[in-house]
Amino acid sequence: MSKASIVISLDFELHWGRFDKYRLEDYQGYYKTTLAVIPKILDLFERYQIRATWATVGMLMAENWEEWNHFAPSRKPDFHKEKYSAYTWGQQSNSASLPGLFAPDQVKMIASLAGQELASHTFSHFYTGEKGSSLEAFESDLLAAKAIAKSKFGLDVQSLVFPRNQYHSQVLEIAAKSGFKAARTNPSDWFWQETSKENLLKKVFRTGDTLFPMGSPVTFDLEKCTIEPLVQIPSSRLLRPYRENSIFNKLRIERIISEIDSACKLKKAYHLWWHPHNFGHCPNENLNILEELLIHIHNAVEGGELESLSMRDVSQRMLEGSPDRKKEKQKTEIIKIVK
Repeated sequence: MSKASIVISLDFELHWGRFDKYRLEDYQGYYKTTLAVIPKILDLFERYQIRATWATVGMLMAENWEEWNHFAPSRKPDFHKEKYSAYTWGQQSNSASLPGLFAPDQVKMIASLAGQELASHTFSHFYTGEKGSSLEAFESDLLAAKAIAKSKFGLDVQSLVFPRNQYHSQVLEIAAKSGFKAARTNPSDWFWQETSKENLLKKVFRTGDTLFPMGSPVTFDLEKCTIEPLVQIPSSRLLRPYRENSIFNKLRIERIISEIDSACKLKKAYHLWWHPHNFGHCPNENLNILEELLIHIHNAVEGGELESLSMRDVSQRMLEGSPDRKKEKQKTEIIKIVK
C-alpha cells in the first residue's frame, strides 16, 4: 500500500439503539438536536472531502408506523429477555411518531451525497449475541433492511455494522449469504471480545484505552483483512463525545490524532467510528472537535500521506484484488477474446 487509509463509519440508530435502556419521552430534545446536527456533519464531510459509511437502522428509514409494519419481517427474534426486541417495543409504543424513531429525510440526504455510503445497522438493531437470537430471524431482519433501503432510496446496501458490536462466525456467514460484502469487526484485544458478555473490567479497559495505550496497536494492514465470508474491517477507535467540565476531552482527541499520524507513518489503516446521537448533547463543542479532526485528516490527504475510504471502498478494493476475483476477471477477459 502506497499510503495510509482512514475509514470512518457512523452507527445511525437514534432511539432504536437505546429503546432497551431509556424512555423515548425523556430524550425528545436530544433526538431533535441530533437530527439537526446530521446535515452539519455532512457539510463538514463535504467541505473536507471525507468519505464515510452511515450504518443505518432500517426502522429509521420508515416514514411512519405504517411503513414500519410494512417492511418488518414476519420472522422475528424470540429473545429470552423481551426487552431486547425492537419489534415488541414498537408494537407496544406505536401510538405516536415522536422524534427519535423515523428519519427518512436525513437518510435521503445521506444517500444523495457523493462519497457517503448508506449501509446497514440491521433492520431492528438486532442483537446477535443475546439468547433467543436465531440465525433464521437474523437473516429475515437483514433482508428487511435491504428491502427498505432498496424500495425507498434505490440502493443495495452492502456494508454492515453489528449492533452493540455483537457478532460471531455464523452471523458473518448469514450476512454474506444475504448479500453483504463488508462488516465492521472489533479490535483484537480481550476487552473488545464477546461484547454481549459485558462486565465492569471490560468497560474500564475500553474507556481507559481511549486515553492511554492499554491494548494492541489500533492501526492495521488493509491487505491482511479477512475477506471470507465477507470483508472484515476492524474498528480502531470510538470517537467519544465531548463532556462538560471533563479534563479528558483534549487528551482523547490528541490520542486519536497521534494514532492517525502513526497510521500515516506506517502506511496502515485506521478506522474511526461513533454514533450521530453522541452529538445530541453539546452539539457545538462536538462539531468543533470533529472539524479539528477532519482538518487534520484533510491536510494529510492533501499531503499525499492518507486516503479517505468508506467501508464499501475497502471491500471493493479487497475483493477486486483477491485471487478468486482475479481468476474471475481473467475468465471474463478470455471469453471476450474468444468472442
